[in-house]
Amino acid sequence: MSKKIFTEKEIKQLSTNKYVKSVSTKGITYTDEFKHIFITEKEKGNLTRNIFEQCGFDVEVLGMDRVYSASKRWKKAYKMNGIIGLRDTRAENSG
Repeated sequence: MSKKIFTEKEIKQLSTNKYVKSVSTKGITYTDEFKHIFITEKEKGNLTRNIFEQCGFDVEVLGMDRVYSASKRWKKAYKMNGIIGLRDTRAENSG
């Protein structure tokens, strides 16, 4: 997880993006739809930063560390499990 903490203003800005499921001071959860778009665009050869910007994200607000770590995580999950690997399953695995 990134060390960058979001301000209240940044949280409001991020939460208006249709590809954000939730956002807090410490983290952001992207929609499964955005992850699918991201992988599709990566396979076309688009750059990580450009994909985030084309989908309405301000990469300066997110921080490039967070952007690149999300990219790395999603590419690994997709390679291992295909499109199913990108699903957010946290709600299904509650204790």
